[in-house]
Amino acid sequence: MSPGQDSPYAASSSCALEPVYIDLDSLEDLDGQLTDEERRKLDADRRDERVDFEAVRSAKRSALRRAWERFRDRELRGGSSRAREFSAFQEEHRDWLPDWALYRALHDQRRKSWRDWEPPLRDREPGALARAREELGDVIAGLSYAQWVADAEWRRGRAEANSLGVKILGDLPFMVAEDSADVWEFQRLFRFDATVGVPPDAYSADGQDWGLPVPRWKEMREAGDPWLHARAMRAAELYDAVRVDHVVGLYRTYARPIDKSPPFFVPAEEPAQKEQGERILGLLGANAEVLAEDLGTVPDFVRESLSEIGIPGTKVLRWEVDDGIPRDVREFPEISLAVTGTHDTESLQTWWEGLPDHERREQLKQPFLNDLRGDTRQFTPTTRNALLELLYSARSDAILTPITDALGRRDRLNTPGTVGRHNWTWRLPWRLGEMDTAAEAVAATRLLTHLAERYGRVR
Repeated sequence: MSPGQDSPYAASSSCALEPVYIDLDSLEDLDGQLTDEERRKLDADRRDERVDFEAVRSAKRSALRRAWERFRDRELRGGSSRAREFSAFQEEHRDWLPDWALYRALHDQRRKSWRDWEPPLRDREPGALARAREELGDVIAGLSYAQWVADAEWRRGRAEANSLGVKILGDLPFMVAEDSADVWEFQRLFRFDATVGVPPDAYSADGQDWGLPVPRWKEMREAGDPWLHARAMRAAELYDAVRVDHVVGLYRTYARPIDKSPPFFVPAEEPAQKEQGERILGLLGANAEVLAEDLGTVPDFVRESLSEIGIPGTKVLRWEVDDGIPRDVREFPEISLAVTGTHDTESLQTWWEGLPDHERREQLKQPFLNDLRGDTRQFTPTTRNALLELLYSARSDAILTPITDALGRRDRLNTPGTVGRHNWTWRLPWRLGEMDTAAEAVAATRLLTHLAERYGRVR
């Protein structure tokens, strides 16, 4: 994530992992030894209902620095087998790791966007980059070490999941932040006179401005799509399947000029948009399964294109309505992903309790919901079970259940258009090691397993 950010949707890298998730207790070069200050920060954070990312980053950054110094002095200088593994990791990821680590070291030193750095570094003059790499060599190596540790932990977790027949689904944000290693490295492939957003719709009369840089798609293609290839390869290393965020933006990007002149699409015409979207999705799906987030204002040809190339679009139950009448989930396209909600929506509980009476009456005509009795305005465990069974009975060949909905909780992960600690900081009420014994978590797991088996979703 970008410094000072909690959101994963304006990242400072599309390839580097977030070190805040490293498990320090299993880090060999620490032997579980944390300073009193590091332990205090981590313990204080774990007692909070919301994650204080800055406090956790501070503690883990300090611990990882000491771990690197110990690894450097004991392993690297002695040429151990672990040192050789670290070297192999650096070589394997030479397409993105050196530039990311240099960017991160320079950014930590200057504490401002790369666009405000001194011109030789901003413009990536070879001599300036070489001098910076020499000056910051140990810092760069330490940052690369943290990526090696994070990558190894992730791969162990994924291998264990895969051994149990569980696939890992990752999210592929549409863009990274302007102030990112990616855009600094490939700045010639982005334009800075406009920002990415979305057109006006029923929820926003003026549309939305996301403040992200606009890709120069034509120039990217002519250059051989180096940025897209790097993202695709890294995603396939990490995940078995990827959910492509804002897929319509790959077909046509909505650009909002900085000078407030009229917004425009890139590319401008539908045939070129269709060709571009399908080409990019083909690239992203070369080594991993792909699902598409096709929500919001999406032209018909995009969903037709997704169907033609066999990529599932997303069906959010609460939005699958015609004039207030819910569509039959048993008629959803087989190639689709059915969900109760997304990270941007209110919880299933909040949505249900806020339904107008006439909409609730139509919802209660659906299978499983028509058996609800008593005060149907209240969201009870029975209501949750009925809505989840409705979801699992859908014709869609893929199902996604946000964990807050699986647990029947009111908590919300993100409220679009707002900034604050209420976004992206929600945490489960249990630590990872408690998940298989916590009664609420076990009950939810059994329910989802039962539904998956009942509707033939267990392979």
